[in-house]
Amino acid sequence: MKLRYFAWVRERIGKPEEDVELPAGIATVAELITWLSSRGEEYAYAFENPKVIRAAIDRTHVRPNTAIKGAGEIAFFPPMTGG
Repeated sequence: MKLRYFAWVRERIGKPEEDVELPAGIATVAELITWLSSRGEEYAYAFENPKVIRAAIDRTHVRPNTAIKGAGEIAFFPPMTGG
């Protein structure tokens, strides 16, 4: 699965994107964030406050409880402001 990171999420992780093999049992965006947080200090730092992280599956904004089955790409980014 392709994961993409934007803004300070990308800066904290240290890469703009990666392809990952998800372990069995990761079914939702929230579970994916929990798993990513366990992958190392940089991920733990990027996802330290999961309530502020926004996600999009195949370029559609989704909620944390959204299923990820069949997703081609999941993007993570901080809240955005207008302007």
